[in-house]
Amino acid sequence: MSQDYFTRRAFLGTSSAAMGQLALASLLGQESASAASHELMRTFAPKAKRVICLFQSGGPSHVDLFDGKPSLQKYHGQNLPDSVRGGQRVTGMTSGQSSFPVVQPIAGGKLCGPGQVYISDLLPWTQKIAGEICVIRSMHTEAINHDPAITLANTGSMQLGNASAGAWISYGLGTDNSNLPAFMVLVSQGTGKNPGQPIFSRLWGSGFLPSEHQGVLLRGGAEPVLYLDNPNGIAREHRRAQLDSLAAMNQQFGESSGDAETFARIQQYEMAFRMQASVPELTDLSDESPETFELYGKESRKPGTYAANCLLARRLAERGVRFIQLFHRGWDQHIAITKQLPAQCRDTDQPSAALIMDLKRRGLLDDTLVIWGAEFGRTVYSQGALGSPVAGRDHHGRCFSIWLAGGGIKGGVVHGETDDFAWNITRDPVHLRDLHATMLHQLGLNHDRFVYPYRGLDQKLVGVEPAHVVKAILA
Repeated sequence: MSQDYFTRRAFLGTSSAAMGQLALASLLGQESASAASHELMRTFAPKAKRVICLFQSGGPSHVDLFDGKPSLQKYHGQNLPDSVRGGQRVTGMTSGQSSFPVVQPIAGGKLCGPGQVYISDLLPWTQKIAGEICVIRSMHTEAINHDPAITLANTGSMQLGNASAGAWISYGLGTDNSNLPAFMVLVSQGTGKNPGQPIFSRLWGSGFLPSEHQGVLLRGGAEPVLYLDNPNGIAREHRRAQLDSLAAMNQQFGESSGDAETFARIQQYEMAFRMQASVPELTDLSDESPETFELYGKESRKPGTYAANCLLARRLAERGVRFIQLFHRGWDQHIAITKQLPAQCRDTDQPSAALIMDLKRRGLLDDTLVIWGAEFGRTVYSQGALGSPVAGRDHHGRCFSIWLAGGGIKGGVVHGETDDFAWNITRDPVHLRDLHATMLHQLGLNHDRFVYPYRGLDQKLVGVEPAHVVKAILA
């Protein structure tokens, strides 16, 4: 080793704390400048401070849950008319069928709340919150298969490499809690035999945005965030000294190279250090009351379940996390829908409704936008022989249903209509990019002006086609 090496090492060892502070000060300056630029895009008074997205991966059947049609009992067993199907393409899973028999909802339902919102009896807890939710029956998407559809729903594009919605919100608004990321993700698996479609980390990725805006996965079990704990033998004060030295070197390299990702790396190291203290406190549910666990259901005591994740979502909202995304797998019911759909409803119904009730009683619902939905719906016709216990429903993107609550959204209303077969939209269509535009609007962001320059284009969450705020559902 040369004398220069030891001199530099000694220099860094003695001055790392000071240089680390300079690095952090520089980062804070960058954040202030970024916030100032984003203010130019905030042309609306925000109604919501945060978003909780309850993503039901696989496509719940709108025909069975939210878009019940009395006419389907009359048409049950009859072939879906060609005039209704209109030559629309179907997936390879049903394209070979010789017939497309209409299947009525597998359970009854009722009109609920003051707005008389139709909700299936498979969702008794959601029926209780009918006055708080807005059901949109006229959602639609061009995507017909899961991967492009779920990518579009979460990033605004079917192409890979784009920033996720949560990353956009993190970039635009930052966090209200410096000890937790602005964007956090939780994943759960349905209890049925259907494992569902895979959930890829790119669905919460930062894409072309700075990497500090990607979502952080919060897992169930003893290690909620991977690689967060210090190795054995490394005390917290030692880690602090290491990070200060590393920040000094990264700061020097970032200034000389102009590499923005270097500064992002400093910020991520610092966030991880703070999360070593904040995550254990977040995931320790010992301060929750028995009444709260009863509200969310018995599964809420089991880490990694949908119920436990809904409870954690409320805790994250309380702590100022800006975008909270729950993925629940298992809604891809091509087969055995009469068994699988009720099982998924039992997994998700009570916790979803409990989250709305809990947020409301804690005064958080008014400024928290909750979105329950998926990438598409299911066909009104049977996949497989009519009445077979292994029959299901295929993908359907022409129309499907979601619901929203809180964050300045009207409660107890239905928006949009479909035909007698829940197949085509007849009034007030809402594209997924319209949903994104509405979400941004409620957060105070103009979807047309909220851009990020990349590869010579001003990239937007809503893409290049026209997007519209769904003003009819705004309170």
